Amino acid sequence: MIRSILNKATYLLFIIGVSSLFSCTPSKNESDREEILYDEISKDLKSNILPFWEKYSVDKRGGFYGALAYDGSPIVDADKGCVLNARILWTFSIAYQVFKEPQYLDLANRAQHYFIDHFIDKEQGGTYWTLKSDGTPKDKDKQTYGIAFAIYGLSEHYRATQNQKSLDEAIALYHCLENRVFDSENGGYIESFTKDWQKPNRYGYDGDGIASKSMNTHIHVLEAYTNLYQVWKDEGLRKQLTGLLDVLIKKVYNPRTYHLMHYFNDTWESLGDVDSYGHNIETAWLFNEASMTLGDAELIRKTNKIAIEIVSTTMEQGMNPDGSLIYERKGKYFQRDLSWWCQAEAVNGLLDAWRISGNVKYMDAAINTWDWIKSNMIDYKHGEWYSTVSVAGDADTKGLKASLWRCSYHNSRMGFRVMSFKDMK
Repeated sequence: MIRSILNKATYLLFIIGVSSLFSCTPSKNESDREEILYDEISKDLKSNILPFWEKYSVDKRGGFYGALAYDGSPIVDADKGCVLNARILWTFSIAYQVFKEPQYLDLANRAQHYFIDHFIDKEQGGTYWTLKSDGTPKDKDKQTYGIAFAIYGLSEHYRATQNQKSLDEAIALYHCLENRVFDSENGGYIESFTKDWQKPNRYGYDGDGIASKSMNTHIHVLEAYTNLYQVWKDEGLRKQLTGLLDVLIKKVYNPRTYHLMHYFNDTWESLGDVDSYGHNIETAWLFNEASMTLGDAELIRKTNKIAIEIVSTTMEQGMNPDGSLIYERKGKYFQRDLSWWCQAEAVNGLLDAWRISGNVKYMDAAINTWDWIKSNMIDYKHGEWYSTVSVAGDADTKGLKASLWRCSYHNSRMGFRVMSFKDMK
């Protein structure tokens, strides 16, 4: 049912590729616990997360609001971000595929029209980073991260609708990255450019502005290329997807610490000492998704091994006893607040580790994290999840539910992935 996340062919290849790693059959009790987990997460997706975005996010002036307050009320004059809108496009495109409900198709088409009409730079190529609330361009710089999410959302819309315009635009953006952004000498993709593709005064959308390459951008280009390749079996794309996965494994993943390094210069020298626990555990399953999509059994075995290393280390170093996942470590400083997206990716990564290892500790940990989410992060009054919970356990009851970064993507994707796993049972 959910081909974009885990189709039957790649799942079977996945099982074959990792058969040497496990021969465990879950007990009836374990299967029951798994069913309960899947049912609860699926219910939260269908009855809480998607209805919130359907009810509050639509901007009658066009597209979707750039920000929503904690209770869903719109911040009418907020800028509209490329990433938020691409993620909304992805969310409702896959929601229509899963539930076949017409309102999700309407919202996916609305997102597609608005994104193509307003975010894509028709003259210079690529996408604008932000628009003003009225839909006119504001920040015209080209961020590779944003372009990657545009590919991700548009390719998913094509899968949902077979709208050729969506595929054509996704392919054009892919070629834009390859022609403008790909570093043919050192591998990987440069972080950002000016509107006309010159070197910017400051690299990136975060960090110190000196890193010309970043882990975060590369894992989401990987995600975008994986999604595009599932609907467009182009040999050039396959080559670039394979090369990108190789770069991430050899340049970004640290096999001594089982972490991903964060910021780099052109030649892949690491710039800083950062462990981002949410990104680490997210990348663990993104690696597996890419290798399964490519259908390379040896590569599948390699990414399975790395995934277990990453997930186990993240559990040990970043996970609290109650199942919550802290944000990151920078040098000797630990940012211990509990972000919504980190918890969603913890469940994704833990369930993926359970699937490839058969080790019940990962399922136990996923259940533990979900139980924490249910008790601490879901906003039962206004809908959706709180964006942050403090170290002391206090939810930020005033934090935005939508912004340039806060979106419908991480926790809804957790729900869709859980439903895909359930379909395979």
